[in-house]
Order: sequence, then C-alpha cells, then structure tokens
Amino acid sequence: MPPSNVLTVSQITAYIKSLFSSDVLLGDVRLSGEVSNFKLHTSGHCYLTLKDETSSIKAVIWRTTASRMQLPRDGDAVIAHGYVSVYEAQGAYQLYIDHIEPAGSGRLWMEFERLKARLEAEGLFDAAAKRPLPPVPRRLGIVTSSTAAALRDILRTLASRYPMVEVLLAPTLVQGESAPPSIVAAIEMLNRWSASSPFGKNSLDAIILARGGGSIEELWAFNDERVARAIRASSVPVITGIGHETDFTIADFAADLRAPTPTGAAASAVPEAREFREAVAGLSEAVAARMADQLATEHMRLETLTARLGRLSPSIRLAGDRQRVDDLVRRAQLAIANRLRSQHQRLAGLELHLGGLDPASVLARGYAIVSMAGDAVVSSTAQVAAGDPIRVRVSDGTFAAQVTES
Repeated sequence: MPPSNVLTVSQITAYIKSLFSSDVLLGDVRLSGEVSNFKLHTSGHCYLTLKDETSSIKAVIWRTTASRMQLPRDGDAVIAHGYVSVYEAQGAYQLYIDHIEPAGSGRLWMEFERLKARLEAEGLFDAAAKRPLPPVPRRLGIVTSSTAAALRDILRTLASRYPMVEVLLAPTLVQGESAPPSIVAAIEMLNRWSASSPFGKNSLDAIILARGGGSIEELWAFNDERVARAIRASSVPVITGIGHETDFTIADFAADLRAPTPTGAAASAVPEAREFREAVAGLSEAVAARMADQLATEHMRLETLTARLGRLSPSIRLAGDRQRVDDLVRRAQLAIANRLRSQHQRLAGLELHLGGLDPASVLARGYAIVSMAGDAVVSSTAQVAAGDPIRVRVSDGTFAAQVTES
C-alpha cells in the first residue's frame, strides 16, 4: 500500500467519531437497560454500564449533569437519554447520558429482593441469632481468592493491627457460577478444621468472608442462598467484607457482622495493637499502684506488730521483773533496817530500864541489902530478932552487924 494511504490510529478513530456525530439516530437516543458497575468518581463524573440479556454498552454522566439528577444504582432498570460517540483515547464507543429515569427494578435486583424477603421471613437474618466476636482472637479463617487484592489487604491490616493472630486461608472462587459451591466448601472445611484441630475444639475464633469491589454481576455469588445458609450453619462466627461500603449482599445479611470492605472486616476481627498495649500499660500501672498501697499497708501493720511484740518481749518482761526484784530488795532492806533500828531502840530502852533495876545502882543511891546468915535477904522485920547476926551490903562492900532490937 502506498504511504499516502496509511492512516494513523488517531486518524481512523477521529473518522469513526465523525461518522457517529453525523448519524441522526446516534445523536439523540433513548436506551433501556439495567445499570451495572456504577461508579461515582472523585471528579464528580459517573461511569456505568447499561446492559440487557445479550449486550452491554459503557456510559458516562458528566459532573454538571450528575449534580442535577437522582443517580441510579446497580441493578436499577432505567431509560437513559443522550448520544453515542467515540472515546478516542481508548477507541471505544459509549453513551453520554444527559437524562436518566427509572424503568422499574432490574432482573438481578428483583431476584435479590425476592431472596432477601424469603430468607428474612424465615428468620435467617434475625439479630438474636448473631454471635458475638471474641475481643482478642487467637486464630482467624479467611475465605477468599488466594490471588485477590482483598487477601493482601486483609493480611496487611491484621499484621499492622494485631500481628499475634494466626491465619488459616481457605481459598475459593469469588465470581462465576462455580463460586457459590466453592465458597460453601471453604466455609465447611474451616468448620471441620476448627472442630478437630490439634489446638483443641473450636480453635477458630472467627471466619472472614471477603471479596473486593465489582459490579452486581461480579458480586452475585454472594447473593446465593447456599452461601447464606452455609454462613448461618457455621459453628464459627462469620464476618463479611464484600465489595465497597455501598454494596450489600445476601451474605452480609446472614453474617454475624458485616464490614464495608475486606480491610474493614480485618479491622473488625482484631483489636488495635496500640489500644491493646495501652490497656496492658494501664493495667500494669493499676497493679503497681495496688501493690504499692498493699505494701504500705502491710508495712504499717508490720511496724504495729513489731511494736506489740517488742512490748511483749521476754527481755522487756525480765527487765521489768528485775526492776521489781530490785524494788523488793530495796524495800526489804529498808524494812530490815527499820526493824533493826526499832529493836536497837527497844534494846536501849530495856538496857536503860534494866540499869535502873540493877541492885548496884540502888545501893549507889544509899540503899543497902540486909541478908541473914544464910544469905536470905531480909525483907521484913518479922524475919529477925534482937541479937541475930546479919550482913549488910552497901555500894562498896559488905559488913557484919547484929540486930539490937526488933
């Protein structure tokens, strides 16, 4: 082909776009379809897919238009007005919507609502059946795709929040017709392991069932009745983290706890390590303070007992007894001295009295003792007669005498 006939990709794309722009039908079109994979970009623009049973077309709603309308959601059946043109950067045609109105619920959304109503009436979603999660889990089971970004997000969150937790992965399909039985099998496998593991019965504290975001079709495996019943039949509490915050599935209603994302499910399953450390530090401080108070109380009690023991000590009692003995000895000595002094005084009095009765003393005062020849003292005149010899004793001796008359 001559070089003059070679076109660039940009040239052919621009040509195709001009054909779209000149087509009267494509410039003013109303399409009916079901909304899928709706996304509100941070720029304010909306991106979605309109589909029917056999085909789909990408669509965009610019920010200025989106701000004036009620935005649809996945599963809504709508009638969209706009024009079809080519997005040159990707060489793809798409619908540029300037008006959208509801046309009733889409097929998948109606199916979702019917199943939800039936299972809810059956009591499968009752709040009373929800099981509490352990505050500090030891082991968690994870049901998700082994290659999914959701698994990496979960593991990263667990490692940053609470690295002590152990993880058991049950890989499963998360999209397509084979996904529901695969999810059910993974949940049942984790339950069997928990019931008979080497760590003892009920070794798993919780199971995280997770998948990243996607369209309603991509998340449809989690709207399967078999998955909902497997969640409720699980002996281990189940946390779901499926899609984005605005996505709700039947599995979320059946779960013991619904988290908005896989990362949120991991955060809901384990405590924050920092909060755990702060709690431990607080408990340590409380224990230390309690121990200090207890030690101070026991120290005071010990001092009191020591003082009481000191007062009851045998050495103190012996010292007191020695003091009492010394006091008794002193009192006995005083009593003996007083007794001796009294006896000495009495003896001196007796000596004085006895001295007063001494015949020598009487004789010294001029008295005499007259005695008969036989030394019988004459105490009466009737004892003697005239002419009887007598002896007279005076203070300095004796002499003989005779009675001249009687």
